Amino acid sequence: MNTSLKSLLKGKNLRLTSLNEKDISYMEEWYNDVDFLRLYDMTTAFPKSSAQLYEMLNEKRKSNNSYVFAIRTLDEDRFIGVTGFENILWNNGTAIVFIGLGDVKTRGKGYGKEAMEMTLEFGFQELNLHRIQLDVLSYNKPAITLYENLGFKREGVYREFIHRDGKRYDMYLYGLLKNEFY
Repeated sequence: MNTSLKSLLKGKNLRLTSLNEKDISYMEEWYNDVDFLRLYDMTTAFPKSSAQLYEMLNEKRKSNNSYVFAIRTLDEDRFIGVTGFENILWNNGTAIVFIGLGDVKTRGKGYGKEAMEMTLEFGFQELNLHRIQLDVLSYNKPAITLYENLGFKREGVYREFIHRDGKRYDMYLYGLLKNEFY
């Protein structure tokens, strides 16, 4: 188990940092990529402007119940995605984790796993969370494999939750307890 915040936020290939204004332009590209949106968000895959993204991030920054990190490569300091927590219930020690790798070239290289490991460790160690949960659409097979490999347990399903391209898809609910991670 890592003992310092610095080591919590730095991995072998990646580091987690705060988001800055330059990152918004990259995020705007991602939020105009329908394929990204259909994996990352449950709402209608509708593009967001930089102003909308800036407002959304400011709301999260102001909240006492969320943390947002930029995922950056160590070698080039390139912004490749976001991760963090939302809906933190401090009295219960629970939170929802999220991750999105917007840079298509970085997918399939283990960056999602490394970023999630750092995010989970931050949640369990620094935030003292007891339980971290997430939801994922049934057609997002790479994410499901990642989450299960990290120890998440499928705890439920919202059957036929989302409508995409004339078909209905389930949404799976996953949870991970602190003692299952360590």
